Amino acid sequence: MATDRKSPRGPRAEAKRELILACATRRFAHQGYQGTRIEDIASELQIAKGSIFQHFGSKAGLFIEVYKRAVAALPSWLSAPEEVRAQGFFATLRHWLERTEHLVAEDWVPYRISLIGAYGTDLEIKRELNRFIVSEDPYGTLEFVEWGQARGEVRTDLDVEVIASMIDWLTGALQDALVTEELDPGLFHRLRHQPDRQRARLEHFAILLESAIGARGERVG
Repeated sequence: MATDRKSPRGPRAEAKRELILACATRRFAHQGYQGTRIEDIASELQIAKGSIFQHFGSKAGLFIEVYKRAVAALPSWLSAPEEVRAQGFFATLRHWLERTEHLVAEDWVPYRISLIGAYGTDLEIKRELNRFIVSEDPYGTLEFVEWGQARGEVRTDLDVEVIASMIDWLTGALQDALVTEELDPGLFHRLRHQPDRQRARLEHFAILLESAIGARGERVG
């Protein structure tokens, strides 16, 4: 799948490309992948529809570029506050799990785009997005794991990429479950008014993950 046509990158072309991405990001976030139409983006920007295809090749290609930018705008594991990192690997992991819903409120558009990429697109687009996540590691998960290993908190007898993938998959699924109401109101409604139960589930998840990848299989924190 072509994700970005090789078009001239002079100042005017680059400026137009940025305008298209900004408009598309807003529309994808608010209307979803299926609900966003290329002709509406072109009409809003008062440009030819073909101009969008010239830059991005297809609607899918445009969404993939929007997704890449959105994910890159989200915080990485090691961008946690210094006082949190000082407490160690698992304290940092807990910090981001506990802040999931706050981050959605603060960075609604990129989180919405990431959710749409995971749950609102077809299989071919998902493959492209997964390739990007694996190859570019936008959340810095490999660096995070290596940091934890250097601190003696994370197992070193397992392949670092396997541990990083496990963290990405499991924490990603949990965080998505916490915010999926953005896509499907009413889903996971049982925990909406039970913050204590939700915090307990987050803590139990962190304990299970720590028991799997913590150094010597023991709890460190």
